[in-house]
Amino acid sequence: MRSIKVLLPSAAMFLVVANLVVGQTQGPLKDPGATVAKPRKSPDSPTNDEELPKIPSKLKKDPKMEKGDMTQFQSNVDIVTVDVAVVDNKGHFIPGIPAGNFRILEDNVPQQIRKVDMGEAPMTIAMVIEFSNLFQKYWSAAWYQTLQLAWGFAESLKPEDYAAVVAYDIRPEILADFTTDKMKIREGLDRLKIAAFSEANMFDAVTDTADRMSGIEGRKAILLITSGIDTFSKITYDQTRKKLQDSGVPIYSIGLMQMQRDMADAYMAPTARMDFLQADNELRTFAKETGGAAYFPRFPGEYPGIFQMLHQALRNQYVITYQPSNTKHDGAFRKLKVELVNPATNEPLPVKDEKGKPVKYQIVCKTGYKAPRAVE
Repeated sequence: MRSIKVLLPSAAMFLVVANLVVGQTQGPLKDPGATVAKPRKSPDSPTNDEELPKIPSKLKKDPKMEKGDMTQFQSNVDIVTVDVAVVDNKGHFIPGIPAGNFRILEDNVPQQIRKVDMGEAPMTIAMVIEFSNLFQKYWSAAWYQTLQLAWGFAESLKPEDYAAVVAYDIRPEILADFTTDKMKIREGLDRLKIAAFSEANMFDAVTDTADRMSGIEGRKAILLITSGIDTFSKITYDQTRKKLQDSGVPIYSIGLMQMQRDMADAYMAPTARMDFLQADNELRTFAKETGGAAYFPRFPGEYPGIFQMLHQALRNQYVITYQPSNTKHDGAFRKLKVELVNPATNEPLPVKDEKGKPVKYQIVCKTGYKAPRAVE
């Protein structure tokens, strides 16, 4: 980090190790157990909050959505929309893929695609930030890294983007409601000074935010800035996975303290080391199952690249629309898989760059959705 210009002396090193190891005793750990894109406004369009489409205040659901199971279903016909990002091995979005090369399977059954749209659109994102005395003690390395990431991402937002700030320790607190006003976002982040509690109830915070965002239309996501450690949430890891899958909100995670953990690795107890490895795996799982991504930077120089990949993933996506062949309204979870194929042969589609060299790519989308239940 920019503020640490020399190697830590032995006394400071002891504090880092103590913070990482002793912090695990603050509370018991839990056992592991779409959106339609809004068109971009023209450059001459106003961008203040009063003239842009409003988003529910305090992250509340739209009352009209309370009786519905998922936002993917419209009117009396089941229409499913799936946001898909195709990225290369460096995380860069690959544009220009024809609609005929997409194939989508629901519970391993190929579906008839109605249309595939692509475009750049504003995003709606909630920053859910761990801020507790578990690790973010005043002026600690984790405290400074948390602020660097939160402020850096906030400054990268475009004028038409909606953002909110939620900080959590023993409970989540909304520091800034959804707004396009960067000053309000800065005011919310400016409240991150001294942590109050030593709990870090990540499962409660991320599911609460995802539930509040489920009624918001347009491209939306949660940016989770956290150590990944959960101390004493009311719900379990498995319950968290299910709730996040049902919410339809992609989770993009940034894991904290990677460098500090490497430095303190020789001093950590095996149980503490396992706790951190488990936390990283949980963040990867949340991201994979919701169609997001997980990042684990070691150096501040990696932050701009992460912000760029986040913007590419959230702004540039293919939106696949199809009518499912399974018309049962049973509330069951249906698995999704998106592939790129050659329609003539049904073989995997090779992608090449401008020089004709093969490009390794990854298809990022959510792993499934929950079907609606019949209204009795």
